Amino acid sequence: MIDYEKIIGVRTDKTIYKHENKVIKMFNHHYKKSQVLNEALNLSKVEETSLNVPKLLSVHETGNQWAIELSYIEGKSLHRLMEENPGNFDEYLNLFVDLQIQVHQTKTPILSKMNDKLSYKIEQSKLPATERIALRSVLKIQPKDLSLCHGDFFPANIIISRDNKPYIIDWAHASIGSKLADVCNTFLDLWIEFNKQVADTYLNIYSHKTNTNPLDIKSWLPIVAAARSNKGIKEEKEFLLSLVNKRIEESCYEY
Repeated sequence: MIDYEKIIGVRTDKTIYKHENKVIKMFNHHYKKSQVLNEALNLSKVEETSLNVPKLLSVHETGNQWAIELSYIEGKSLHRLMEENPGNFDEYLNLFVDLQIQVHQTKTPILSKMNDKLSYKIEQSKLPATERIALRSVLKIQPKDLSLCHGDFFPANIIISRDNKPYIIDWAHASIGSKLADVCNTFLDLWIEFNKQVADTYLNIYSHKTNTNPLDIKSWLPIVAAARSNKGIKEEKEFLLSLVNKRIEESCYEY
């Protein structure tokens, strides 16, 4: 048994350790083997691109738990830098948007389709059947896209190395699909984890840099909110459902 140096992260379904120059993601015993292997496969495919990501070192079983070993990136997360240097917040947010645009422009081997994953999450949600049907109808008419999407693009998943190079980590939710859905998911994350003002600023920066109508991005909000509600986080549930219930039969929303 490895004597891990320290815990660097704890999630609902995994504990993340640092050991020498490695990161070990140890999954809870109830976590499915297929989910672990899919996360490793996603990273291995993205690792073949020009993006800066950790290297996948191994996947193995320890006792009744599965683990993924990755290369350790020495540095600080963009989230932590934002907290430590509030005067540079806008600069960090611009870097954050530039990195997401770079991800969307990157060609990668085929991954799971985002729309399939969203449709599944909507169906597995606790929403009434009429709302699930309406959401799937909205999803069906959304513009088709085949961009590389991170699926959880958030400042905590950007590591700025000691030589000032940004690395993008945690590709468990990566897929091929609409970049605007990916942006909307980030918009929602920033709204929940920071506040509405930060989320709006992010959306304005992205829209300006890409010449995108913010309403086209917000048209995904009920869909990504419904998918996120599947996580079962009680503190978020009421807020997420309020977004889902805002005239889900329309394709554009004003919030």
